[in-house]
Amino acid sequence: GEMQRVAIARALANRPAILLADEPTGELDAATGREILDLFRRLNHDGTTLLVVTHDERLASEAGRIVHMLDGRITSDGPKSPA
Repeated sequence: GEMQRVAIARALANRPAILLADEPTGELDAATGREILDLFRRLNHDGTTLLVVTHDERLASEAGRIVHMLDGRITSDGPKSPA
């Protein structure tokens, strides 16, 4: 978990326009994962585009757009479903 937090901090150091995150909460406890999601929301609100790859449907449900892939092919692409 500590290594993931350091990697995220390093990725944000230069204030990128686009942030690519592969399973950003995968090794984190629930509380730290929530902190990362809150940070991502703030970054996005401030104009950073985030592309997050995850198998976690709860994490995906936080996104404004969800693209599902299977065997390297897009199976669905669109805004998230209304809750």
